[in-house]
Amino acid sequence: MTTPQHAPGDNVIPMTEAPNDVEAEQIVLGAVMVDKGVLSEIEEELGQDPAVFYRPAHETIWRVILKLVAGGISPTPVVLADALFKAGELQRVGGASYLHTLYGAVPTASSGQHHAKIVREHADRRQIATLGTRFIQAARGSGEDYDELLATARHALDRTTVEERWPAPTPIGQQDPLPPFPVEALPTWVAEQVAAVAEFTQTPADMAATMALAALSTAAGGRVHVQIRDGWVEQTNLYLVVAMPPASRKSDVFGAMTRPIYDIESALQEDTRPSIIEAEVAKEAAEARAEAIMTKARKVDDSTAATSLVAEAAGLRMEAEAIVVPPKPRLTAAGDITPEALTKLLSTHGRLGVLSPEGDLFDIIAGRYSSRPNLGVFLQGHKGERLQAERITRDDDLGEKPALTIGITLQPPVLMDLAQTPGARGRGLLARFLFSLPASTLGYRRIVVPPVPEKTSRAYKSHLTALIHTLTDLPEPVTIKCSGPADQMVIKLQEAIEPQLRPEGALAHIDDWAGKYVGAVARIAGLLHLADRATGRWGEPIEATTIERAIAIGEYYTAHARAAFDLMETDADSEKALLVLDWIRRTKVTSFKAHELVTARRRAFPTVSSTAPALRLLEEHGYVRRLHEERSGARGRQPAPVYRVHPSTTEVDDASAWKA
Repeated sequence: MTTPQHAPGDNVIPMTEAPNDVEAEQIVLGAVMVDKGVLSEIEEELGQDPAVFYRPAHETIWRVILKLVAGGISPTPVVLADALFKAGELQRVGGASYLHTLYGAVPTASSGQHHAKIVREHADRRQIATLGTRFIQAARGSGEDYDELLATARHALDRTTVEERWPAPTPIGQQDPLPPFPVEALPTWVAEQVAAVAEFTQTPADMAATMALAALSTAAGGRVHVQIRDGWVEQTNLYLVVAMPPASRKSDVFGAMTRPIYDIESALQEDTRPSIIEAEVAKEAAEARAEAIMTKARKVDDSTAATSLVAEAAGLRMEAEAIVVPPKPRLTAAGDITPEALTKLLSTHGRLGVLSPEGDLFDIIAGRYSSRPNLGVFLQGHKGERLQAERITRDDDLGEKPALTIGITLQPPVLMDLAQTPGARGRGLLARFLFSLPASTLGYRRIVVPPVPEKTSRAYKSHLTALIHTLTDLPEPVTIKCSGPADQMVIKLQEAIEPQLRPEGALAHIDDWAGKYVGAVARIAGLLHLADRATGRWGEPIEATTIERAIAIGEYYTAHARAAFDLMETDADSEKALLVLDWIRRTKVTSFKAHELVTARRRAFPTVSSTAPALRLLEEHGYVRRLHEERSGARGRQPAPVYRVHPSTTEVDDASAWKA
């Protein structure tokens, strides 16, 4: 092992002046040069601040190493020297020879993590020493902000002994960053539209992807079924909901992903208009002839002649009834449709999509127009059970296998209101939904962005149009089987999920939803299969790779379902506490006063007193500590407390905060 050397250009300062360990810093840098695979472990110890290194030369080298590794390049001494030379920093760090010294100083690459911990400890001690100097200066009247200085000092002290002095916070509801939608699992023509719409609207791809599935479900639901193995058949209709706060451009995304459905619906109605009019006229003519004969029969005195006329009129009536006037094609229903009207439409058309950029449907489900919630059609329409409704006339045909699609974007409070609806959870309505809760992009959106390429939107519309026309023309629904390997993959999925439904299992608290999970994956697989073959060959068996993609999407919805059910069970104080946590993580504050919350989140906290319940909850869960009372110069005014944030909260890079 080469004896560690000081970097030329660095001032060698005795250990008594500032805590440091030059050798440890050299080994850390050299370890990554030997094996870039140890970088993640070293970064875990060092944190995100390159200033953790005492030597400026080491900090510079570390920054370049991070940049190289981020680009997939191994930072060998030669590569690193070249990068530093191009940046004009090579001679300032000691030249290529010093890089080779670092490389040779490493006993083993795995020792890098141990030495990174030493580097981190010395950095923490330097910060404390610096704070001591600042305290002395503050005591001499240097003008230091005492409150800020004290908060910073407490933060540094707790960082060095955080496990002993301040235990890790207890989570409030769903705290883990939610995964993004796996867009790569979608067919190419869908994925490209999703990515382009998300880029143009500066929104998470989750929203566009979920609405794309709603469009596919509207196209295929009720027309195609999926057979996993003998005796198990799933429909291909889905219930999907995206919950995002106001100003999230829900309507823009909704319109871009569902507009082709409405265009196709209008085209179908226009195409069938002549045949509908022809049937209506023929039926009216037959009924008119029958009525004319009956009028004549009423005026005839001869009973024999009257009987003959009545028989002729009856024949004409039967002829009129035999003429079927086809209904105007419908693919969709308005988002504010009542359950009774929806039942009637479903009984007529068999399949229908309720698509809406607002949450009106959930208000109706909760009983806006009735004294009690009406869940029946929503429960039956998902499974394909025979519709039951008292208000449908005897002449209406109640379909045997209705297929209802729901695709809605709404605000989180609407979801919470639905959870309070009697029977929504107990009767299994909530268990039928796939939930998406993307993080808001508000405040991180780029202003000038490229529009959705015409080629992309045209491909999306043409494929969706071809699929709908093909499935609409089917004389009756068809069933697509899974291949043998696909069946085996579903079996393995069931085997993996089943233990998680036990009382101690990971999915026990949403076992009603998780109990339908494998069926939902099968439905998604059916839609992916159809979309992959939108222009033909969709009757082939579903492949194992399609099931694998559907599972990836299913795992996304599982994570979001956990968050959704947590949200629906969250009270107002918890919701506001989570809002404060989001603000802390976005701003990375280490201490704050209540009035800062009022300024930053005025809609949620209109007054300082309104912050008290949320802050008290955060204190109870260990996220913040009340440090001291701020001294006030105004007479009679109560002192304002300062809250310090748990170090782990500010150190977490919140992946849920999407940035453009």
